[in-house]
Amino acid sequence: MKQLKIYSLSLALLSLAACGGNSAENTGTETKDSTLLSTELVNNPRSAGGIDSVDVASMPTIDFKDTVHEFGKIRDGEIVTHEFEFTNNGKKPLIISGATATCGCTVPAVPREAIAPGESGVIKVRFDSSHKSGHQEKRVDVKTNTARGTHYLVIKAEVEESKNKPLNNLKPNS
Repeated sequence: MKQLKIYSLSLALLSLAACGGNSAENTGTETKDSTLLSTELVNNPRSAGGIDSVDVASMPTIDFKDTVHEFGKIRDGEIVTHEFEFTNNGKKPLIISGATATCGCTVPAVPREAIAPGESGVIKVRFDSSHKSGHQEKRVDVKTNTARGTHYLVIKAEVEESKNKPLNNLKPNS
């Protein structure tokens, strides 16, 4: 009797497992009535090896006047800015989707509107030298809809310690 129950249970489990084992829905392939998305809907112009399905000549460009700016010597606590000028020499509007800096002391500001072909713009970079000393080099990553995608801007400065800076945050005797 016990063997019959085990046999029946085994047979039931086997039939349940066999029901959906090789159906198209379980293997990820498509059938006529399948609700899976077609891969034709995905159009990613970038492949692992670069760009393969986009006419690069028709894309926007971002051509900078300069990509590196040297502030020279500045004092600790000084806030300096530089405007990186650029032109869209491409055939479609340039969109800058964002910019990030390698440090919180560096803040980029990018245009929010699209830059038409032939038009120019600026990316303003602000550097706060507070609590910095010595050679400083900060990078800004600019995300765009160009063939390259991400562009890099660099600011450099030599920060001199302030002569009036208190040592170890000690207050003078009164």
